[in-house]
Amino acid sequence: MDNALWLNGMDVAVTVCDREGIIVYMNDQAARTFSNDGGKTLLGKNLWACHPDAAREKIRRIMETGTSNTYTIEKNGVKKLIHQVAWRENNELAGLVEFSLVIPRSLPHFVRS
Repeated sequence: MDNALWLNGMDVAVTVCDREGIIVYMNDQAARTFSNDGGKTLLGKNLWACHPDAAREKIRRIMETGTSNTYTIEKNGVKKLIHQVAWRENNELAGLVEFSLVIPRSLPHFVRS
């Protein structure tokens, strides 16, 4: 993923794994987000070990069906939006991308027509 250098300039954590759950890419923000777990040393490691059964099942379903999973979390007073989505290579499911971004406590919602 050498062509993804622009991802390091965003305040969004981007983590990518392959079909086997091996972490193949982390941008700088993801490395900072997961610094207590090893940061960039997580590259090449399997993400199944750091997720509970329910999360592993959701991730497997995303990678098998090509669907996505979006939710918000709050940790240490910081609210985040998490979006997990399958990625494809040569039109075949290749793994999962997780985007994690800090969001304000009150998020405006606009309906456009």
